[in-house]
Amino acid sequence: MDTPSEHVAVESIEIGDATLPPRYSSRAPGIDFAQEVTDDGYLWWYADAISDDGQQAMTMIIFVGSVFSPYYARARRRGPQAAEHHCAFNTIIYGPSGRKRWSMTERTGAQLNRDTHSYQLGPSRIDWDGHCFLAQVNERCTPFAQRMLGSIRITPSALTTHSLQLDQHGRHHWHPIAPIAHIEVDLPSVGAHWSGEGYMDSNQGTEPLADGFSGWDWTRARLASGDCAVRYEARQADHDPHRLSLRFGQNGSIASEETQESTSLPPTGIWRVARRMPSTKTLPNKLLTLEDTPFYARSLIETSFNGEPGTGIHESLSMERFEKRWVQTLLPFRMPRRT
Repeated sequence: MDTPSEHVAVESIEIGDATLPPRYSSRAPGIDFAQEVTDDGYLWWYADAISDDGQQAMTMIIFVGSVFSPYYARARRRGPQAAEHHCAFNTIIYGPSGRKRWSMTERTGAQLNRDTHSYQLGPSRIDWDGHCFLAQVNERCTPFAQRMLGSIRITPSALTTHSLQLDQHGRHHWHPIAPIAHIEVDLPSVGAHWSGEGYMDSNQGTEPLADGFSGWDWTRARLASGDCAVRYEARQADHDPHRLSLRFGQNGSIASEETQESTSLPPTGIWRVARRMPSTKTLPNKLLTLEDTPFYARSLIETSFNGEPGTGIHESLSMERFEKRWVQTLLPFRMPRRT
């Protein structure tokens, strides 16, 4: 699979009747957990899911070069750092009535083993067998060290074979691996056994995330038709926001839709993180905050996309907030490091 430095941007790629926007590039199909990551860079795989009854949710982020790590940020202030020294296998489960369990332990490269089809960090791993991803989670939750033990199975409806350059200089890329997927969560130690609709993607950068972006807003939603809508607004210093509005079909097709300016949403209740809904003027019918941190918000959202209702996950990120030293001193409470 190509690394960002090997991507060849094209003006447009036609898929059926759809034309993709500029800054797309083709890539080999499938998955490669062994991609090279440059010093100070990052690579992550992200998955989320909402249960069929709408009462539970899950996010999983697997890092080589944890972009939200206070330890990685502190080390970079001393000079260039190997991304593999700061890895994490983060899993968060959202249950009924606001119940939440999270495991977000950072580990060193000495505990990392990866090849094209597998990634193992400490006692947890994820494997791709050509049909589905199977994550086997064996972690401790913080702050009370409750065991999080079990599996998460991600079965894509199709794999995409395109990446998108997110910044002006080609240092940050986004690969929507499986915008439409079926996910089965079986984590009995935290009382989570359910299935639902899900999503999986990957991001890769050759520099720290804060060097490329001041922040972004992102949302993905499963539409009533079964398609997936994705809205992105990535903000960069001294540049206009980079916006995209995409629709993914269950067969892997991609259609570009007209982008618009974002709409302000209510900030989070505790940390007052600003939230915006990219490329739509429609206010959501539902906005349920799942994560309210000093620099990041995750929410469950119900709204319409070009007139079609959809339910999904919304994220707002402020890298300007993350770069504050006082914010980084708070994070080890949630993100312990084991060497």
